[in-house]
Amino acid sequence: MIYDVIVIGAGPAGLFAAANIKNKKVLIIEKNKTAGKKLLLSGAGQCNYTNNCEINEFLQKYGDKGRFIKTALYNFTNHDALCFFKGKGLNSIVREDNKVFPSTFKAMDVLNILIDCVKHTEMLFNTPAEKVSYDESKKVFYIKTDTANFACRNLIIAVGGKSYPNTGSAGDGYKFAKSLGHSIVDPKPALTPVYVEGYQFKELSGISFENIKISLFKNNKKAKEFTGDFLFTHVNISGPVIINNSRYMDAGDVLKVNFTSFNEDEFKVYFEKLILSSSKLSIKTALKQLNLPKRFVEKILEISDVDESLSCGMLGKSPRKYLIELFSAHPMKIKKLGDYNIAMSTKGGVSTAEINQKTMESKKIPHLYFAGEILDYDGDTGGFNIQGAFSTAKLAADHINNN
Repeated sequence: MIYDVIVIGAGPAGLFAAANIKNKKVLIIEKNKTAGKKLLLSGAGQCNYTNNCEINEFLQKYGDKGRFIKTALYNFTNHDALCFFKGKGLNSIVREDNKVFPSTFKAMDVLNILIDCVKHTEMLFNTPAEKVSYDESKKVFYIKTDTANFACRNLIIAVGGKSYPNTGSAGDGYKFAKSLGHSIVDPKPALTPVYVEGYQFKELSGISFENIKISLFKNNKKAKEFTGDFLFTHVNISGPVIINNSRYMDAGDVLKVNFTSFNEDEFKVYFEKLILSSSKLSIKTALKQLNLPKRFVEKILEISDVDESLSCGMLGKSPRKYLIELFSAHPMKIKKLGDYNIAMSTKGGVSTAEINQKTMESKKIPHLYFAGEILDYDGDTGGFNIQGAFSTAKLAADHINNN
C-alpha cells in the first residue's frame, strides 16, 4: 500500500503537520515508544509553546533566518496557536514577559490535544526509520524500518535536531536528507550556556545583571553586540543574553562583558572622576557608588589584585585601567558551548537555501517536505522554537492539502 503522506517524527512538528492534513491516508512513524517526548520537557514541563509579542518582533527572534520562516509564521501566527488550543478546550496564560503557557501549566495537556488531533492517522511507535529513498520514475518515497518497508507520495521529515538526545533527537534526519540529495549546515548546540576559560565566578552563582551589553570578538575583530540579562552559574555564564546568542558563538571567541550601565567610554570618564573625587576613601567604599552587587565588586577587586582598603588617591594608572576593563569590557574567552544534553535547540541542519520557504517543500525533490528543528533555523527562548515547529508544519500540510 502506498500512503498519501508519511510523517517521520511525532514531535510538535510531526504531530501538527499530520493534524492539519485533510482527507488523505497518513502514517506517522516514531522511533520512541510514545509521542512528544521532547515536548514534555519544554518550559520545565510547563510547555512555553509560543510567545505573545507582535509578529514583526517575532521574526527578529530567529537571527538571520527570520526571512526564511516569515511565510510560515504569517500563515500560522502565534495568535493562531492560542486560538487553536482554545478551540480544543485548553486556555492559555500570557505572562508579563509575553511567554505563553497552557493555563494548566502542563505540557501533557498540550501533547494530548495534538495526539487527539491525529486520531485519523495511523501511528507506529517504537519504529525507528532506518533508510529513506525516492523512486523518481514512480514518484514514490520508500521508508525502511527495522520491521517493515513503507511507501508514500508525500513525505514530511520532522525528526528534530540533536538537542536533548535522550529524547530520541540524534540527528537521524540529517542522514535521511543527505541521502535525498540535501546539504546539511553543520549542526551545533544552540540556546545553551557558555563555558569560559579560567572561570572565576563559581561563588557568584545566582548573581544576575539586567540589560547589560556584551560584545563578541572573532579573531580579534568585533563581530556582534548583544544586550540582555546575564547570569553567573556555578560552572558557566548564562541568562537570556548568552542563551539566545550562543548560536553565534564558537570555542576560541572572546566575549567582552559590560557590567555597568554606561558604555565603555562613558564608564572610563565616570570611573576616573569617581576615583579623583574619592581620593581619601578606600577603593571598596568608593566602588559602592557603582550600584553593582557587593560580592561581584569584591570578586573584581580580587581578580585585579587591588587591595580593597587602598585609598583611591593611591590607586595607580595601571590598576585603574585594569579595573575599568574588568567592569566595562570584561574579557571571557569561550572554552566551549554547553553540549546537546543541555542545549534547548540545534543550530544548523537542512540548508534553507534548498527549501521553498512558501511551502516547506524541497527544491530538489517534489513532494518532500521538512518541518521544525531539522531545518537550519533556530529561535530564541520564550516559545519561538515550538511556534516555529507548528508554523513550518502547518505550511507543509497546507501545501499537501492543495495538491
